[in-house]
Amino acid sequence: MTVGLERSRCRRIGFVLVAASRILEQGGNDRQQHDHDYADDGDPRDQELDNVHVSILTRLAVKNISLGPAFAEERRSPPVPSRPLTRQNGVMNAWVVHQPGPIDSGPLQRLEREVPKPLGRQIRVQIRCCGVCRTDLHLAEGDLLPKRPDVTPGHEVVGVVDALGETASRFAVGDRVGVAWLGGTDGSCRFCRRGAENLCTAPTFTGWDTDGGYADFCVVDEAFGYALPAGIDDEHLAPLLCAGIIGYRALVCAAVPPGGALGIYGFGGSAHLTAQVALAQGLRVHVLTRGEANRKLAVELGADSVADAQDSPPEPLDGAILFAPAGELVPTALRALDRGGTLAVAGIWLSDIPALNYDQTLFQERKLRSVTANRRADGETFLRLAERLGVRATTVGYPMSEAPRALADLRHGRFSGAAVLHN
Repeated sequence: MTVGLERSRCRRIGFVLVAASRILEQGGNDRQQHDHDYADDGDPRDQELDNVHVSILTRLAVKNISLGPAFAEERRSPPVPSRPLTRQNGVMNAWVVHQPGPIDSGPLQRLEREVPKPLGRQIRVQIRCCGVCRTDLHLAEGDLLPKRPDVTPGHEVVGVVDALGETASRFAVGDRVGVAWLGGTDGSCRFCRRGAENLCTAPTFTGWDTDGGYADFCVVDEAFGYALPAGIDDEHLAPLLCAGIIGYRALVCAAVPPGGALGIYGFGGSAHLTAQVALAQGLRVHVLTRGEANRKLAVELGADSVADAQDSPPEPLDGAILFAPAGELVPTALRALDRGGTLAVAGIWLSDIPALNYDQTLFQERKLRSVTANRRADGETFLRLAERLGVRATTVGYPMSEAPRALADLRHGRFSGAAVLHN
């Protein structure tokens, strides 16, 4: 497989490492203002992940891939001319999870709601498109219980800032912006203080706690919005904001050594993006998934081998990621690991895991870990990598009015890649 790589702006490895260190220390944010200072109390688990971030960036430097002179600086996409902001009566269309249940039973309803007003440091985003995530399906079907009645799902939002709260200053009206899953943290718990905001004890999640992107507008704390790379269009950016970011963190957590073998179980919206990053790093990628369309996509992207999810890979795996929400695959993936290998479970929901045979699945220092959420640092680093590496989402577009059909198609495996809703 050939991945588009920009080589013309390569810099010395030392520069990349310094830039990486700055991003990890600052949480990837060079903002004029920031809600929460990143702190580090020396927790070894955070240090281990940070070392992996630096390792990834070192490998890219060796391959003559630069993240650009603005790598350690926040970059804004060029302002996009704003379209008409609201209807004359000040209301908008929004899908809500009205009665969770099987997707074919119609758990979503489309309502008219008042256009939200941004307060304080919030920005209001006029939504251009929103990716469809399996988490939205879990919410609609009741695997994840809604945090409040009639919540609007969606957390892969690409849009344009059209209004600012009284104290918002990070973005300007007309900026293209992204809204992702992590919508807020308390900034004061023991995890936030040590830089592990993905483990915050009082987080806020877009499309679960607050209304998300299956609508005409949404609001978000400016500190949790993403400045978007100019080189990727709206539809192909949307899946990067959750599927891409969480897949990238899962790849970091799988801790595959340089030149090692990675196993990917399940090959949907997140996995096909993660595979592209792993291949660009020089890893050997073995995809194990059901569905002919998914296997075909894996072959097209250049996977080293493709097989059914219950098959054995052609070599022991140094690390693996489970994207499929199927607990029965956990023992299978653990048995495929080499000594000391790590299985990272990337989903927010997983069916029950069968009993594990200690000798066959965990002995010899195999590790099983979950991936709960991402830090903003992960998201900002991944978006820059995606632009430089030419990571491209395979997408299927739907009108926003057909959100239930998009979720039903996801549920029944009727497309490969990622679905994106358009206003």
